[in-house]
Amino acid sequence: MQETETRPVAAGPAGEAVGGRPLPRFWPLLLLGAALLPGVVLVLVGRSLDEPAVQAWRTVCLAVTVQAMPFLLLGTALSGAINAFVPSHVFGRLLPKRPALAVPVAGVAGVVLPGCECASVPVANSLIGRGVTPAAAFAFLLSAPAVNPVVLTATAIAFPGSPEMVLARLLASLLTAATMGWLWLWLGRAEWLRPSVRHTGHRPGHSRWREFREGFQHDFLHAGGFLVVGAMAAATFNVAVPRSVLETFSGSPWLSVLFLAGLAIVLAVCSEADAFVAASLTGFSPVARLAFMVVGPMVDLKLIALQTGTFGRAFAVRFSTATAVVAVVCSVLIGGVLL
Repeated sequence: MQETETRPVAAGPAGEAVGGRPLPRFWPLLLLGAALLPGVVLVLVGRSLDEPAVQAWRTVCLAVTVQAMPFLLLGTALSGAINAFVPSHVFGRLLPKRPALAVPVAGVAGVVLPGCECASVPVANSLIGRGVTPAAAFAFLLSAPAVNPVVLTATAIAFPGSPEMVLARLLASLLTAATMGWLWLWLGRAEWLRPSVRHTGHRPGHSRWREFREGFQHDFLHAGGFLVVGAMAAATFNVAVPRSVLETFSGSPWLSVLFLAGLAIVLAVCSEADAFVAASLTGFSPVARLAFMVVGPMVDLKLIALQTGTFGRAFAVRFSTATAVVAVVCSVLIGGVLL
């Protein structure tokens, strides 16, 4: 398989380049600070608010964050190790030559190759640059952050005594990834896809341990900021939204699914942590919470931005829209049978 030349893009030790310009050195810390600031303000002014409501907000926010943080730590460490120590060409050699067969194989590969959704976009770009069919790369892009062992273990702990929820998440996510890969084979157009060439994995002459440390630092701080934002949003949602509004959506099977699917897109919670957020949404049906966990790792605001910057706006708009629809349908079908 012919190798495609890659060229590194300027980036700081813990930052990623945008348009060839490095982001500020400590931008993940700024993101984390921005995520914590609203909570700090709320705690400081809590004396003037309803004290039980403030305590409930802090309890939910801390519970989601503390429960999810170990899995986020493990997931980003494994992702950094794969990026630094596993050559990218290994994936291409393991896939079948026929694109229709490569799609489900790439989807199943996500079960044993953990990584967060932030890392899946550049990995998919690298696979395409090394000759892997885009349909298979996109199936891996969708499945890896949704069905890896860390995410499934976190789901089992977030939903104790409910192994059917873990199985439903696994099957619905795999079905969504494979369906989107086959849809790209059927309807995809080359002009929609304008991949930018980026270097992922080990660079000759660089220390693998340093690449692991920098990748882990970047992924953990970046995803940790979104985790805190998601935990705060979930806490605010549980405390501030009137029960009548929740009953309007939770009382309708279809409205509850669509509402939590849309909420997953907006919250952009890391896949290692979204199960704990979903478990906290106790007023909604199991199928609706399944849709939250299937849609979130595949379509959210940060992923749409990453896909736009990597593959182009024409691709991101079409692919994200189609993925959201397919993910909701697959969640309803699998959830309706298992849950």
